[in-house]
Amino acid sequence: MARLTRDSFLDLRPFRHSPAFARMWIGSTLAGLGGQLTVVAVMLHMFALTGSTFAVAMIAVAGLLPMVVAGLYGGMLADAFDRRRVALIAASVTFASTLVLAVLAWTAQETVWWLYALSIINSAANSIVMAARQSIVPRLLPRELLPAASALGGITMGIMVMGGPALAGVLVAFTGYAWTYSIDVVLMLANFLGLWTLPAILPEGTVVRPGWASLKDGWRFLRRASNIRLQFLLDVIAMTFGQPIALFPALGTVVLGGGAITTGMLTASIAAGAFLSSVFSGPVGRVRHQGLGIQRAITAYGVSIALFGIAVLAGSLGLFAPAPVDASHANIAVIAVAMVALAGAGAADNVSSIFRNTMVQAAVPDAIRGRLQGIFIVVVAGGPRLGSLYAGSLATIAALWFPPLLGGILIVVLVGVLVRLSPRFRAYDALEPAP
Repeated sequence: MARLTRDSFLDLRPFRHSPAFARMWIGSTLAGLGGQLTVVAVMLHMFALTGSTFAVAMIAVAGLLPMVVAGLYGGMLADAFDRRRVALIAASVTFASTLVLAVLAWTAQETVWWLYALSIINSAANSIVMAARQSIVPRLLPRELLPAASALGGITMGIMVMGGPALAGVLVAFTGYAWTYSIDVVLMLANFLGLWTLPAILPEGTVVRPGWASLKDGWRFLRRASNIRLQFLLDVIAMTFGQPIALFPALGTVVLGGGAITTGMLTASIAAGAFLSSVFSGPVGRVRHQGLGIQRAITAYGVSIALFGIAVLAGSLGLFAPAPVDASHANIAVIAVAMVALAGAGAADNVSSIFRNTMVQAAVPDAIRGRLQGIFIVVVAGGPRLGSLYAGSLATIAALWFPPLLGGILIVVLVGVLVRLSPRFRAYDALEPAP
């Protein structure tokens, strides 16, 4: 029993096997937490300067295209040069942009356009860091430890998403924007420690210089790599039809009650599910048929999102509500059910991410791994934005419960059909990874 219990928990062998990986993980976790401080502080800062929710929303919109371009170009750089150096240079740009934010805040010289410009620079540089760093991991660890490394990434994401926004709100409220940006600057130094102590990591195989030829080479590989291509498509489906975060403010205001507190609790539930699934991710690393693992995880995600939609429908009908809901009166029972459903969605999405990331790292040749990691980042970042568009648009013409309920059903059906039509994906074996 003790053995089974130990095997159920997070596999920490990557730390023991590679101190370099351990340093990089610690550095990226601390830097990621600091990055969340700045992301939230910039949104609060923008609202304080403009009083406009639209201006706040435009921070993400303005940074989308530069982030996509940087992710793709960063992948090309990682396949042509020393990946350690690429990550260090991009991290230096992120550090400099955050330092400028802090200086502007301390000197009271910040403006709306400075906030936009520095947020765009920060987002683009971070995309390059992520593409380079993810393509480094398979060079530090053996293939059998890659799922455990991806699960440790889920721990990082849980810490960032659960702790970052809450800590940012407290810091801004009690210390101000300048101190919040400055704390991010200090935390970001850990990122340099993790990257600086790495050995030089040059790409293996034929090197293609960054440019149009390199990008076409990457796309040609993706056309042949049916397993990688399908897992990208499955993630886009899940994020497009199963991303209800844009609905949370309205749910807290008019359906479930509780206002901003409900919005925060619903958001934190997703991160908590991801975090807990990483804590208990031991069995995930022993799954050989990772294509089937992706299908089952995304199906569970779709079911969880549909259950969330049913919970919202119950709240819309006034079931279990002790009184008319508002900012001070919440439908606690329905909120609790909704949080459980969202935690399940977060856990399922994290398990899917572990399999998908492992597949990219193990099945893609080193010479092209950076470019595929760049595309992976674009998919992961772009899908939720499509999801916000789907949920917001459909809720406007129908009801708040309709997008998640319909989306969850669509996810289950579409994923089932696409995987059914791909026997090669169903047969994917982690012991013999094939793109």
